[in-house]
Amino acid sequence: MKQRAWALVSAASLALILLGCPPPVQALNDAQQLVVEAWRLVNQSYVDPERFEAVHWRQLRQQALEQRIESSGEAYDAIAAMLAPLGDPYTRFLSPSDYAALRSSTKGSVSGVGLQLGTVGNDQTIVVIAPLDGSPAAEAAIGTGSALLEVEGQSCASLGLEATAARLRGPAGSRVQLLVRSPEGVERQLLLERRTVDLQPVRQREFNAQGHRLGYLRISQFSEQVPEQVRDTLTAFDSHGVEGLVLDLRNNSGGLVDAGVAVAGALLDGQRIVETRTRSGLSEERQAPPGQLFRGPMLTLVNGGTASASEILAGALQDDGRSELLGSRTFGKGLIQTLIGLGDGSGLTVTVARYVTPSGRDIQSLGITPDQPLPEPEPLNPGGEDDTWLAEAAATLAGELA
Repeated sequence: MKQRAWALVSAASLALILLGCPPPVQALNDAQQLVVEAWRLVNQSYVDPERFEAVHWRQLRQQALEQRIESSGEAYDAIAAMLAPLGDPYTRFLSPSDYAALRSSTKGSVSGVGLQLGTVGNDQTIVVIAPLDGSPAAEAAIGTGSALLEVEGQSCASLGLEATAARLRGPAGSRVQLLVRSPEGVERQLLLERRTVDLQPVRQREFNAQGHRLGYLRISQFSEQVPEQVRDTLTAFDSHGVEGLVLDLRNNSGGLVDAGVAVAGALLDGQRIVETRTRSGLSEERQAPPGQLFRGPMLTLVNGGTASASEILAGALQDDGRSELLGSRTFGKGLIQTLIGLGDGSGLTVTVARYVTPSGRDIQSLGITPDQPLPEPEPLNPGGEDDTWLAEAAATLAGELA
């Protein structure tokens, strides 16, 4: 709920003070109040209050309010500028459209064109991992491995991965122009109409390897419905006589921490999952309930796109001896954010806690090293027919079962 904020005008004349007259008081306009509200919310919840002293946090608020702030756009710019000195890319301002898109993605859908993106090479070229089934991108035949060069005339190389993805999202029915280059080098300008797309965060299938029945479970994001879908999948695997499980967390950038913890609870048996540490110094241990939905052997695939909530899951499986990790070093995001709405429909993501794995590892900026590194180049389409890493994991798991 928006609270009224008032500020004393610092330019009151010395003569007025000497005469005992009270300094004039000026009410903040709606745009200024939004800036004050954002400052207050970060001030009371950010994980590292010592950082405030280093960046002169109170002065940043005052400096922001000394600028012309009479519109939403000016307020948004002021908030972003105020947060920048914290040096935390995860504590950031979200416009109303970005806030709505992020809220929607936690529920398993998003309004956009349906592209899963990643980066390759030293120049971090933005490429298509896969188009979502039934999406505008799939209908436009944008294939796996295509390079995304421009969005609305802006270079994707200068935007970076997250900003490029944000520009692809937008209200259903709106249009966005893309410049893409196929793996064969053919460039196309495309005008796609955005629509609501099911992210399909959980995919599964059963297959045979060396005479053994294996289950493949890929989780691309931790949204609200993921724990239930995973439980249903594991129950089905068990009833179908699946002997071993390959869990695929590649390019899973996280999502809802509680969803990741719930999935860990389905695969572990009373063991520790994660320990979170807040700004007040309080620690909370999360532990799996007794019993497992799938007791067979398993292996887990990870890569540089495995981050945040998916690293919580991967770290717990590795530390508790439940599953070896195969692939490449994970991203290294040992911080937890909360999503906070502001009064006009915009919002904030604010870092509110740190976490360590069950063995006490702090993986921030370090990542998790897999037990078995797999050879480059990394397959672009996880779970696809040409996925050499999945084939390696399946062969290893079948060998263990034999």
